Amino acid sequence: MSAEPLTHSPPPEMQAPARHDLAAGVVTLFTAGHPGAGKPNEDALGIVNGPGRRAAILLADGMGGQPAGDRASRLAIATLTEALRQALAEDGDLQAAILAGFDQANAAVRALNVGAATTLVVLEIDGDTVRPYHVGDSEVLIMGQRGRIKLQTMAHSPVGYRVQAGVLDHDEALYHDERHLISNMVGCEEMRIDVGPTVTLRPRDTVVVASDGLFDNLTPIEIIETARAGNQERATADLVRFCQRRMSGELEGPSKPDDLSVAVFRPARRNRG
Repeated sequence: MSAEPLTHSPPPEMQAPARHDLAAGVVTLFTAGHPGAGKPNEDALGIVNGPGRRAAILLADGMGGQPAGDRASRLAIATLTEALRQALAEDGDLQAAILAGFDQANAAVRALNVGAATTLVVLEIDGDTVRPYHVGDSEVLIMGQRGRIKLQTMAHSPVGYRVQAGVLDHDEALYHDERHLISNMVGCEEMRIDVGPTVTLRPRDTVVVASDGLFDNLTPIEIIETARAGNQERATADLVRFCQRRMSGELEGPSKPDDLSVAVFRPARRNRG
């Protein structure tokens, strides 16, 4: 048996990003509800830190147009967290646990019997490698030190498929009328899990995992230029502030006020302060 993994899920309303040290690196987390909406934050975050430089970052965004979005996202995170905790405690197959955890989360959300649904994305961390798994339009963006995109997951939506096909570019997609539509979610019978490729991280790479609150308000280039440089906690705070200013209309550009959740991860050798 390996050492007991550590798990954490931040409160639904944060004033500033929080740093967490993992065996494989550092993650900074932030989540807060729709500014001025007067309703619960329907996003949820979680981390599972296991032995052997294995860990996972989890993010869910409850569907706002359907009931109990906050319950769905938190239930999905809790269910998947437990599946991963058990796998890491037993030194088991983390990928198998993630896939099983998605299925368990889907069954749990459907069992609410209120029509609830949520996105769900997991970043599997194994030493110097990462791998994304996702359902819905919460995304993972992996970037090199100089801003090269190493990987960006595709939103499961009509607009996301058009971007993948080259019909739209990312900037055009931000203004599309069907941007809000989702074609795949946890809580539906036909849920499908998108398993991304394994990516080896170099010391100065950065990974951003976020809900559509980030990706609907900032372009990939804006995210990259803000997240990749300098002190990680400051870069995460700058990213959150940039997005919130765009949501408020203070800055010109796409503006879609929404819940906002962000996790920024860098491998251990990158975090020197």
